[in-house]
Amino acid sequence: MTSFGSDLLVELLALASYVLLAAALTAAGLLAEYASLQQVAGGDLVLAAWFAAIGGLLLYAGVYVVGYRKLAARTLSAAT
Repeated sequence: MTSFGSDLLVELLALASYVLLAAALTAAGLLAEYASLQQVAGGDLVLAAWFAAIGGLLLYAGVYVVGYRKLAARTLSAAT
């Protein structure tokens, strides 16, 4: 395997891991937000607020930190 091929493989593995991490964090955030809505409907506002805060944090981490700042930056820099 050439140096170019191994470098490409490393970049693809890193890209795939960032995609999976962003998807997992976003999915966990959406599930936490859904649980928050369920707790509001059930009347437990303290637990609903906790789920909403954790869900917002996970969505921020998944969409912005990993998805936008890491993944988009890596993809755009690899394309140039």
